Amino acid sequence: MVSMPPLPTTRFVGSKRRLVPWIWSLIRSLEFDSFLDAFGGTGVVGYHAKIHGKQVFYNDILKFNYQIGLAIIENSSVRLSEEDVEFILQRHDGVEYPSFIQNTFRGLYYTDEENQWLDMVTKNISMIRNKYKRALAFAALAQACLVKRPFNLFHRGNLRMRLRNVHRNFRNHHAWNKSFDQLFRRFVKEYNALVFCNGRANRAYNLDVYELDVEADLVYLDPPYTPRWGRAPDYQFYYHFLEGLVNYEQWPEMIDWESPIRAIRRRPSPWLSRCRVREAFRRLFQKFQDAKYLVVSYRAEGVPSPTEIAQLLRECKAHVHVYSTTYKYVLSRRTSRELLFIAF
Repeated sequence: MVSMPPLPTTRFVGSKRRLVPWIWSLIRSLEFDSFLDAFGGTGVVGYHAKIHGKQVFYNDILKFNYQIGLAIIENSSVRLSEEDVEFILQRHDGVEYPSFIQNTFRGLYYTDEENQWLDMVTKNISMIRNKYKRALAFAALAQACLVKRPFNLFHRGNLRMRLRNVHRNFRNHHAWNKSFDQLFRRFVKEYNALVFCNGRANRAYNLDVYELDVEADLVYLDPPYTPRWGRAPDYQFYYHFLEGLVNYEQWPEMIDWESPIRAIRRRPSPWLSRCRVREAFRRLFQKFQDAKYLVVSYRAEGVPSPTEIAQLLRECKAHVHVYSTTYKYVLSRRTSRELLFIAF
């Protein structure tokens, strides 16, 4: 086991970054050698398992998240060099740079100069041959994009809010004034520091969870949260711009051009429907029922209820233990009760 360096300091809806120590305290005594993080997100839980010497399989349906899995879970030794960074941050003679971001997102998320920078840098990253270096670069670029956004989201085109010259009483506005070059270098350094080899064949996948064909002793499930009231968080909608960056060539075909913020067309998801989410959980548990342990993160205020989730787990496993802690997520006004189900 190696000491855990600090993960990139970014706000991400539903991130388990601060909950990892609590989760690990509950599962570390279980006997397992392989670990599947099926809804990997920022990779913090899977990365923690990697640190503890487990063979880790990471999966996320969003391609920009998959870059994180490639960069810090599957990757065991490759880092971005200073030469790589300089190549990414400079315009090169003979290269035809696109202007898609400049033309499509003018006035929505970033300034004209920043949009031009993003078009250039995304093109340069695409010319890097090594997939782990590309993944590190895209992971760093995504974090730089997030910290320059109000609320760290792309749910509305509120560039004016960032540019307005008024007093602000929150801290992240300081990053808005930093250049993309500065932020990108900062996050490259942070992601480079996370690269290490734990001696295992770790893998990252970019699949719908129901299409995943991976066997692991412990399957960790952190599905999108469906609340009893209000809207379920739509991660593709919140981070559509980042998903576009890593699908740059296909981006024009992915956009819903009737959307005022140029969001990507939404894919159908049972996790966004209170009517379909219970069956989604049942299918999920049945899919991974042969694993030694099923471990599920969810909130007490969600649909299905804690009792229903436990009942669904008992259809597959004989024993179900439920643990809870109080927690307040970033951008949330209320404290929630975080649950961890361990079924075996």
